[in-house]
Amino acid sequence: MGKRLKGLALLLWLALLGVGTGTAADAQEVQATQATRSQEGKNPWTSVMAQAEELGLPTRFIRAIPPDFVALEFEDLHVFAAEYHPQEHRMVLNRALSFNAAGGMLRPLARLTHREVATFYHELFHAYMDYIQVKPEAVASSPDIARLLVFLRDQQRCRYQAVSITPVVQRKSATEVRFLSEHEAWEALNETWAVFVGWTVWSKLEQAEIHGQKPSSRLVTESWLKRLKKADRDGDLVGYYEPEDPVERQVAQKRYLAPSHRITPYEVRILLEVVFGVMSKEARRAAAVMEQNRPFFKESLPCNDEP
Repeated sequence: MGKRLKGLALLLWLALLGVGTGTAADAQEVQATQATRSQEGKNPWTSVMAQAEELGLPTRFIRAIPPDFVALEFEDLHVFAAEYHPQEHRMVLNRALSFNAAGGMLRPLARLTHREVATFYHELFHAYMDYIQVKPEAVASSPDIARLLVFLRDQQRCRYQAVSITPVVQRKSATEVRFLSEHEAWEALNETWAVFVGWTVWSKLEQAEIHGQKPSSRLVTESWLKRLKKADRDGDLVGYYEPEDPVERQVAQKRYLAPSHRITPYEVRILLEVVFGVMSKEARRAAAVMEQNRPFFKESLPCNDEP
């Protein structure tokens, strides 16, 4: 088990310090991060926000998480790429994401692959969802967070209680209807949204690399909309949940939602606005490129009308 680093700010500060023995690239990295620290002063949160922004990564929802809310650990994970434990406010990443795989500190974001950055953001979103639910002061201070909580409770009740799943992941056309417990429905929603957040970060980085450009701070671009439309059409943006039944968990540790039960345009719109800070007009534009008609089970409760 890796060494626990208490506090997300400390975690990300250490990401900037990436010191170790070895290559010339490591030495250049140390010099660069030390220069960043000098420029940013002694505020590690400011430094990591600067690093994320330099990579064109979103920071809006991360800023809402207090520096001392999350504890980070590194472990040799074999089943999942990463884990988040809300009861303990604990994030567990694979040791491969640590500097020199030593399990002591996160590698600088610029040294992570696009998939690794997406995994990190996936878990950061879980931390955000954890925080806004257990800290009422967060809701009181932010109309946007209050709006998101009302929305997620409605979606959990009306969309994620009855779902289609793919019992055999390799056969996406073979589906079953499942009626989920309150905890399972919450996890299915939470993972679906986290998948979208991770995919959004990954697609932004991929898009910039393909075009040989520095990532833009603007998220909704024509090329990104094309990626979103394809991902939606291909059924890529689906979540999953861990069955509560221990007997079923012996068969499958995760149950993946069917492509027909992927994230909806309305969910994408709200997440873009609240989590990423996208203007309403642009968020609606993104939602419009997705397939609008989604299956609805007669057993499901009706969702509230869109505002």
